Amino acid sequence: MGIVNVTPDSFYDGGKFFETGAAVEHGLKMVEQGAEILDVGGESTRPHATPVSEAEELRRVIPVIEQLAARVQVPLSIDTMKPGVARAAIAAGASIVNDVGANRVDETMWRVVAESGAGYVLMHMQGTPQTMQDKPVYGDVVREVGAFFSEKIRRLSDCGIAQEQVILDVGIGFGKTLEHNLLLIGALRSFTKVARPMLLGVSRKFFMGKLLGVEKGERLPAALACAALAAEAGVQIIRTHDVAETVQAVRMAEAIVAHRGNTGS
Repeated sequence: MGIVNVTPDSFYDGGKFFETGAAVEHGLKMVEQGAEILDVGGESTRPHATPVSEAEELRRVIPVIEQLAARVQVPLSIDTMKPGVARAAIAAGASIVNDVGANRVDETMWRVVAESGAGYVLMHMQGTPQTMQDKPVYGDVVREVGAFFSEKIRRLSDCGIAQEQVILDVGIGFGKTLEHNLLLIGALRSFTKVARPMLLGVSRKFFMGKLLGVEKGERLPAALACAALAAEAGVQIIRTHDVAETVQAVRMAEAIVAHRGNTGS
């Protein structure tokens, strides 16, 4: 899943693809590099990011989705917490809603997904992007994220969303400390047993810099290590800024896993 940030303030490439034409060309390049899904977002969800209005988010993402839908065959995802943006993006050509706000109580977003039949990324977050890194606390982060998935899948079903529409995301960096992130990545195999596809978004995230002492521009090797481990654990979707490199890492890991037990002669 290639990331297309149509924002001026995303943590890694904020502003680089803010103009519609640049965002579309970036998406096309990612498909050439092997992206099998494009995730278009118009509001940064980095810690303490400033929210944007629905009108501004629509202005940013809808032209990009319309143009990409006319030029690529891969599914398009809309990265949004706003039901109105999700509805408009689906009408423009998106077929997946990537919802970092799945910890919501209000059902409006889920009704949009149910009515459209779109795929739905159910991501775990503690708090909101503005508060999520203010001392997140868990008793057992792996167990609590698993319980969150179970409870939300029931809620989604009550709103008319079939399990077949749901993709799970443990929400690395969304209301988690360094230790919480490492525990969740280490326990990915326990989540892949839920019989729903899993998405992992770790691309160049802050916890890598905290662990290794490297800036965001130097975190690609760490992100590739996480991607390879995720593939080995059965994660189906890796959300990344670096498509070509991630495709290589994942395909290599998949080939090794596929040859386990083949001793040859």
